[in-house]
Amino acid sequence: MEVLDAIDRRHSYRGPYLDQPVPHEDLVQIVEAGLKAPSGCNAQTTRFVIIDDGDLLRQIGELPSINNTAMRQAKAMIACVIDREPGPVSAGLSFQIEDCSAAVENMLLAITGLGYASVWMDGWLRATGSEDREVINRLLEVPEEKTVRVILPVGVPKREVRGPKKKPFHERAWFNCYGCTGAGG
Repeated sequence: MEVLDAIDRRHSYRGPYLDQPVPHEDLVQIVEAGLKAPSGCNAQTTRFVIIDDGDLLRQIGELPSINNTAMRQAKAMIACVIDREPGPVSAGLSFQIEDCSAAVENMLLAITGLGYASVWMDGWLRATGSEDREVINRLLEVPEEKTVRVILPVGVPKREVRGPKKKPFHERAWFNCYGCTGAGG
């Protein structure tokens, strides 16, 4: 699949998966796409835990705040791990969130390109009062100074679902000035 086709077809999939394992070779390819993402100052701070052990998948899928089928039925998951307290890389700035985000988008495109489906899961990990992130950190043996920031469930979608219609170009992008119409400011 060409990259622009993968971008066009990629969408968040929260539905059921077929009962088919995701081969290790495909999971490695997906994570390799994440490793090749841009990284602030080339610090390459994001780490990954690939989860395909049935018991671990079940324990994560059974967490009380999990409310989507994809997380409950995933045949694999990819956890993106960053520093709990990201330190500065350059000019007093940390780029760990941006690095993680770029890696996740690359992996979502690879997932789509390989015929799988996923959804970017992080809000519930950051929600106030959620103990799930600490449970997942313990399950995955993440060092104390690090934490899981995003989880991607991965599997073969049980049904074909197209993503939501996106707003047209002219409502979100312009040449030369914000909101300009015509050839530019």
